[in-house]
Amino acid sequence: MKVTLEELKQKPMPKHIAVIMDGNGRWAINKGLARNAGHRVGVQALKNLIIALDELKIQYLTVYAFSTENWKRPADEVNALMELMIEFIDKEIDYLDEKGVRVNPIGDISRLSGKTYEKIMFAKEKTKNNSHIILNVALNYGGRQEIIRAAKAFCEDVQKGNMQLDDLDEACFSRYLYTAGQPDPDLLIRPSGEMRVSNFLLWQIAYSEFWVTNILWPDFKKEHLWQAIWDYQNRDRRYGGLGGKRS
Repeated sequence: MKVTLEELKQKPMPKHIAVIMDGNGRWAINKGLARNAGHRVGVQALKNLIIALDELKIQYLTVYAFSTENWKRPADEVNALMELMIEFIDKEIDYLDEKGVRVNPIGDISRLSGKTYEKIMFAKEKTKNNSHIILNVALNYGGRQEIIRAAKAFCEDVQKGNMQLDDLDEACFSRYLYTAGQPDPDLLIRPSGEMRVSNFLLWQIAYSEFWVTNILWPDFKKEHLWQAIWDYQNRDRRYGGLGGKRS
């Protein structure tokens, strides 16, 4: 079914979309190219996604750029990914700033190389006052690592007397996550056909709607985003209850 922008705008939009940008390497291999070529085209797919979200007035986007497990990849691929992040910021930061995009890195970015770390922090500082689109870029990120980090931070506050154990509930714990103050993702998009969450936003996606496609990330276009949102809009989000469409 072909979805139009007008049809999408007639129904409530998701406030927060999360994307596992998967399939870059396979895209390149399928075309007889080096894996790094897929990552480069994948960066353009990310820019196109941001443009599409701007058109739809969706404020929050979280993308999985580099996981804690990605360090296991060949060193040349990891280095190429880091260089690509630097290149993307150098090339696109003024555009992102003009569009009101706030670049918000999430994850243990302290492990990134000095040049990559400095460039990420530059992007964060330059766009810190923007609020049109909050772009959470998960770098050296793992969902389990985030939960452990949050638990330790809460325990430290208890030890300092700033919090009590009885203060801990879901809302309290959420304030210790990287996405503190943001709505949880309504929609999680997974290109490349993989049927797993890959240690991504484990706490935040408890009630997210999943949309999986065999399209590889470099081939992901705004039409695919529209279809994902359309499918989301036509689901019955019950949150454990009976909902309005089913008995």
